[in-house]
Amino acid sequence: MDLIANTYKKARYKFPITELMLLMVALFWGTSYGLTKSVLIYTSVLLFIALRFSLTFLCMLPMVISDFRKGLNNDWKIAIPTGCILSAIFYCEVFGVLHTTASNAAFLISLSIVLTALAEPIINKKRISKALILLTVTSVLGIFFLTSSEEFELVLNKGDYFILLAALLRALMVTTTKRSTENKKITTRSLTAIQSFIVAISSLIALALFSTEAELSIPTVIEFWLIMSYLIIFCTLFAFYIQNYAVRRTSPTRVSLLMGSEPLFGAIFAIIWLNESLTLLQIFGGSLIFVSVVITSLQKTQ
Repeated sequence: MDLIANTYKKARYKFPITELMLLMVALFWGTSYGLTKSVLIYTSVLLFIALRFSLTFLCMLPMVISDFRKGLNNDWKIAIPTGCILSAIFYCEVFGVLHTTASNAAFLISLSIVLTALAEPIINKKRISKALILLTVTSVLGIFFLTSSEEFELVLNKGDYFILLAALLRALMVTTTKRSTENKKITTRSLTAIQSFIVAISSLIALALFSTEAELSIPTVIEFWLIMSYLIIFCTLFAFYIQNYAVRRTSPTRVSLLMGSEPLFGAIFAIIWLNESLTLLQIFGGSLIFVSVVITSLQKTQ
């Protein structure tokens, strides 16, 4: 019995919980591009971001107050730079999604995987294993094949450039978070909440400066708030908490590779719910992503 119990404990310890949670983030983000397009029918980009992150911060506020009272956030100021980067990411992503196709956005944002692998040795002075580099390249190649369709264009427009900039900022976000939080006293939920607060404040200031009175009108359509609730709970609260949690426990490149599998989940969602079909090339691309994700999840932490 002791042998069985010890074996069970070891199995539980080795079970890739963090990796599975990152894949859940990828799953939620894989559905977010189309939903964001739907939400922007009812409101402006700035009001959308302001509502999304203000409500996220308010949801987390009681927990953050509790953490501060317990003295767990002495180094809270380190969340400010990453919050500013997150603000820039969302402006670029949402403006980009508004002006480009979903397939272009999915592929171009996935370049953050490669950019993270390039940035990590420079910013964090951490060497990336050859195996992880190979998996990174394989995953991006798979995403290219998966997102190749009639609407995919290599000619970049304004929206594509915004998405490329967002990809660069994503790489900067995860590597900077890793470096700035090492040996610092701040809880992951407070880190996530402060980042959300900065995004909310910056977007509210931008709204006050650049928006017309009509753009400040909050939608009352039920569909808008149903989608917004999904985006807040699963694509913001859960997703950014898990990203911060994972980055503090493993390498930024590993985190980016797993979260970068979101086009695979977007394709699966399209097949199941929209009855869409994939070409052989797209199936091959999805297989490459799947293999890369499985191997990365089962590897020891890099």
